Amino acid sequence: MKNIEISNIATLPTKHGTFQIQAFKEIDICKEHLAIFTSNLSTLDKPLVRVHSECLTGDALGSLKCDCGEQLDFALEKIYQEGGMLIYHRQEGRNIGLLNKVNAYALQDKGLDTVEANHQLGFRADERTYEIVEFILKHFGISKLQLLTNNPSKIENLKDIEITARIPIIIKPNKYNKDYLKTKKEQMGHFL
Repeated sequence: MKNIEISNIATLPTKHGTFQIQAFKEIDICKEHLAIFTSNLSTLDKPLVRVHSECLTGDALGSLKCDCGEQLDFALEKIYQEGGMLIYHRQEGRNIGLLNKVNAYALQDKGLDTVEANHQLGFRADERTYEIVEFILKHFGISKLQLLTNNPSKIENLKDIEITARIPIIIKPNKYNKDYLKTKKEQMGHFL
């Protein structure tokens, strides 16, 4: 990939522990992604990695409509304990953007599931791409990893990386996200 600006590395103390952080900006499309990693990352043969897709409503606002915020907390806790990296993949709403995500929420309020809502708005069920993820992993010299995911698409799209294990993230459903999780499992093939 070309036209990537990379920040310096800084320290990031969190409620889960202290990490290092580095930003990667795709200049042509003005998207900025984060690598949040443990200080021992370079010593790990098969680091634990989570590719976490941005979800402002779940990650920052604590929305109960999805399991994103809980997955983020689970992943950061586990990565801090075992060593590795979380890539904060800035493709909000499966890459349809915040405005369209809110429009999809409105359609879900009327009874559509998450896939139907995306289709109604003219999008595929999932519009994400993963080139920047592979760029970030290669930047850190990571060619083998253990992937924290329930999403088969993330496994399929990391073509140049050897995934030695898939570690599931199982979050207890609530009354607001049980249908959302069912749709992810039944229509998108998530391992739930």
